[in-house]
Amino acid sequence: MKVVIIGAGPAGLVTCKTLLDSSTEAFPFDPIVLEQEDDIGGTFRYRSYENSNLVSSKQLTSFSDFRLPLSHPDHLTLDEYVDYLRAYAKKFRVQERIQLRCKVTKVSRGKDGGHVVSYIQQQDDGRGGWQWGTGLHVIPAIPSIPGIQHVLSRKQGEDSEIQPEVYHSAQYKTRSQLTGRRVMILGTGETGMDLAYESAKAGAKEVVLCSRAGFLSFPKALNDFEVFGFKFESKNPVPIDSLITNFAETAYVVGELEPERLGRAYVFLNKSHKAMPYINRPYRTRPAFMDYLSRYIDPPEDMPPRTDFTVDLAPFPSHFLPSGRAVFPLSKRKDAIRMNRRDVRPDTVIYATGYTQNFSFLDPESGYATPAEADVRNITKSGDESVGFIGFVRPGVGAIPPIAEMQAFFWISLIKGQVKQPLPPPHYHLLVKETARIKYGVDHSTYMSTLAKDIGAAPGLWELWREYGTHVLVCYCFGAAFTTFYRLVGPFRSSSAPEIIKTELWDTITRRGVLGNVLMGVIPMIFYSYLNLIALLLEQSGKRLGFW
Repeated sequence: MKVVIIGAGPAGLVTCKTLLDSSTEAFPFDPIVLEQEDDIGGTFRYRSYENSNLVSSKQLTSFSDFRLPLSHPDHLTLDEYVDYLRAYAKKFRVQERIQLRCKVTKVSRGKDGGHVVSYIQQQDDGRGGWQWGTGLHVIPAIPSIPGIQHVLSRKQGEDSEIQPEVYHSAQYKTRSQLTGRRVMILGTGETGMDLAYESAKAGAKEVVLCSRAGFLSFPKALNDFEVFGFKFESKNPVPIDSLITNFAETAYVVGELEPERLGRAYVFLNKSHKAMPYINRPYRTRPAFMDYLSRYIDPPEDMPPRTDFTVDLAPFPSHFLPSGRAVFPLSKRKDAIRMNRRDVRPDTVIYATGYTQNFSFLDPESGYATPAEADVRNITKSGDESVGFIGFVRPGVGAIPPIAEMQAFFWISLIKGQVKQPLPPPHYHLLVKETARIKYGVDHSTYMSTLAKDIGAAPGLWELWREYGTHVLVCYCFGAAFTTFYRLVGPFRSSSAPEIIKTELWDTITRRGVLGNVLMGVIPMIFYSYLNLIALLLEQSGKRLGFW
């Protein structure tokens, strides 16, 4: 059974490896990976920049059965992660299945069933002519801002030696692009936050960070902080994405009371905290009792080298005047009021506005779906299960590679007829407004556990204790939604899973300390258990009374 995988990023690699592992006499999978670039790694290889690091921890981002040593730092550089992917492809013989410099030009239905994949292959070392690909982070999304051309054409005055530039963050590579410049960054995601920090460290003259509707920022790891005057120092900071516990964390869904899209948040958590010391400086003065209640202590390496330098927050500009001055929309937002009183004339504008998806190679006459139309757990369209979209959801707090691994498990189980139908309604989507640019957000842990339940890989507590003992059971309850937990039972059971859980994943729990496990473990478990019990009783009462 020939399977063509388009793209050799993490999602493509783990899908190929899982297909190879799942090949049987009844389903003899024969995968091939077509990659348009001259190396594997996707976004992590070709859209990286100087000083870039993963904001997701190694514990979460690593694949379930190929781990990094405990001695390795929690957060990899992008170069280190690409090396990890190369080692993964080599160990599991995925690299033998990869054809580089192959650009898919068309996918259409075969006359006798199946699909016909057409592609072209470069024979030389050049990369000219490659314009697009698949994946969440390939094609830059660039919003239209009237007058942006005036930034490029205006006279620079004292900065006459500076050549004005307007570009997408995909083109940013090194701090030298920011030195001595007046920088405006459009977008306050993790890349935008990194760029603001890099601008400050590079010695930019001015940095304006523009947000559409605000953002929620949190450090990727918990460092030193004070609570009620007591200082908690951590020599080994705990990654934030390893703090969410499994036990009772997925809220109980009550019968027909469930809305069409149930979720717990409207925003994606920004785990790049680097620029916050520069942003917060003008607002540092607050009553002493507030610092007594709680105070986060920024890492020394992130602290500003210049005591007078700040990163200014602003809305997205509505337009630019012929003089190059940015005009911000009139609103009650404090940053809009403040910035419209200033003369902001950037000589460098960077779109940190994310990416858009492109599937123009799908034959329109063949009736293929897109990821937005994938109604079977966001992977495939009902009735067309031979086409899967792996890695095309975005977690609010989490990482795409482990989600892609779980999606590969689900898709293969679906092809094999091992998923019980019909599936219960989903309740893992992030809440979104109709005007939102990203509508494919999911709650990481809820989505992972849902797919695991669908394929019979979500272990019961009694089952865990009986087969693996107390150590694994406690780790499963207190641990985050690591993919390895869903390889203890079910169709993708792995002999290496118990040892990984007892060592590496157990380490993420012990590093929290007693207080951390009480605050981030015991209390949430009790709270969610109480809510789940109330919801269950309400549902049962409603059924008895005939409400649903």
